[in-house]
Amino acid sequence: MAPDPGLFRLRVSLRAVLGIGLAVTVCESAGLSLPASITGGLAALLALFTVADPTVRGQAVTTALLPVAGLPVLALASALHTVPVVRDAVWLAVVFAGVYARRWGPRGNALGIFAFMTFFIAQFLRAVPDLLPELSAAVALSLGAAAAVRFGLWCVERRTPLPAAPAPLDGRGLARPATRQAFQATAACAFAVAAGQLLSHERWYWAVGTAWWIFVNTASRGETLVRGFRRVVGTVTGIFAGLLVAVPLHGAPVPTAVLIAVCVFGIFYTAAPSYSWMMFFVTVMAGLLYGLLGVLHPGLLGLRLAETGAGALGAALAVALVLPITTHAVTDRWVRRAVHAVHGCTAAAARRLAGDAEADPASRAAELEALLARVRQALAPLVHPLSPLRARKARALEVLALLDMCARETRGLVAVAADPDASHDARLTAACLRVETAVETLLGAVPERVLPVPTSAPGHHPGAERALGHLHGLERALLALATPLRGASPVQA
Repeated sequence: MAPDPGLFRLRVSLRAVLGIGLAVTVCESAGLSLPASITGGLAALLALFTVADPTVRGQAVTTALLPVAGLPVLALASALHTVPVVRDAVWLAVVFAGVYARRWGPRGNALGIFAFMTFFIAQFLRAVPDLLPELSAAVALSLGAAAAVRFGLWCVERRTPLPAAPAPLDGRGLARPATRQAFQATAACAFAVAAGQLLSHERWYWAVGTAWWIFVNTASRGETLVRGFRRVVGTVTGIFAGLLVAVPLHGAPVPTAVLIAVCVFGIFYTAAPSYSWMMFFVTVMAGLLYGLLGVLHPGLLGLRLAETGAGALGAALAVALVLPITTHAVTDRWVRRAVHAVHGCTAAAARRLAGDAEADPASRAAELEALLARVRQALAPLVHPLSPLRARKARALEVLALLDMCARETRGLVAVAADPDASHDARLTAACLRVETAVETLLGAVPERVLPVPTSAPGHHPGAERALGHLHGLERALLALATPLRGASPVQA
């Protein structure tokens, strides 16, 4: 029920069903085996799910690089089945490199996930070197099919470009969150390898997969713990659904294929608003795939739950004990970036109203929206219904409400600035300077100065009146932010 402006999530989800269906069809038409077709389908799913560059050209480049990152890992994983100690060490190295690569933004994130998952798929299908040519062909064919749908038949992003993801938090050495998370994820996966193998010598990799995915798109201890909780909830509910749906099917091809398509749609449609629902569909799909492979039974689903618990425990221990990143440290930096974006948007809108045709407040507004989404994610641990920190929860909710107010006023200001007939009067100068002062009060500095508007311009234009109203609203919201941000830390955890 989450909002879906422009039906973007719906279109992306339907496209995923089409792209993955085409990939599997191409593999089957090429005479590849069932394990190879499953590999191809999963490769197409990952390509459509993880590639998130803001431009179509960037997405195409990242998609082309996926086999460069994945096929060597697939070859290694296939060759190391008989030497488990080396296999485990190599996988942990892939984990570290995959998380560390997030410092390079969406492309590094996508390549890191694809490399990890090709190792996972090799364990899932127990791929051996004899299968490697067939599996590699399936990956190549499926990525080609997925690319044909994404960039040819149904290029959703050409009509609705993806907003640019905020740049990862910077820093040097261990001050960089991506570096710390690389060590945390490696420690969590090492624990998961050991605990998973104690539970099962055959399905131990589920614990490693759980630990890995809990770290995807998180940046703090609190975010990781909340994500682990949501993963367990989604897995438990998915297992119950698998008992009711997947087990009775006994791997019947046609109904299983239909239900897998439904799960693919659910994964893509629910990924943004609800990680628990996404994991529900992932778990049901995994049960259906095991049914196709002829190994599904109720005990296997129970083992999946135990392995998920082991992986989540490993992630929780790692974020608590290995170079912990507090929620406060991360959220404070995201909030500061969001306030800087508010000021940048205000400055650009003021210049546009002053007659500067080169000023682009719309792009600054899009940057602010992306940053606010990241702030909400960072504050999720404190506003979670089960959070026991009531005072911090109240302050975190106040911060979110005031930042949302900033976003509303900024959107209104951008709309006024976009009107070619809008003008300004001398009062805009004073209002913009007050916004600048409010930002300086919060942050101590601003990245750029608002250009003063000419005082000789015609006054009391309706566009200027609306702009003044939005600027006054921004000033009030920024001044009110000083209370929760400068009092007892609203986000320390």
